[in-house]
Amino acid sequence: MSKIAIKISIAGRTYPLNVSEDEKDAVMNAADEINKAVDYLRKHYSVNDAQDLLAMSSLQLLAKQSKKSVKGDKEKVDDTELNKQLESLKSNLQSLL
Repeated sequence: MSKIAIKISIAGRTYPLNVSEDEKDAVMNAADEINKAVDYLRKHYSVNDAQDLLAMSSLQLLAKQSKKSVKGDKEKVDDTELNKQLESLKSNLQSLL
């Protein structure tokens, strides 16, 4: 897969990156999310230091993502054991008939 050169801006600084074409949109969207978080924190809290804003934004975004991950993991159910029990029940019922 070919790499393309892009430039993203995060908190007022520009970063040149080489990414695959498949990753381009995800990287651009991630940069947008970071910038939105930085802008929100800058407007609502008395923090102006770029490093502090980036650290706080990173923490906020990763906590949000982690919460989604944990929620998603809870929704996934390993039904292997349930399927075994159902098959056993089915066999028992068939033997009674």
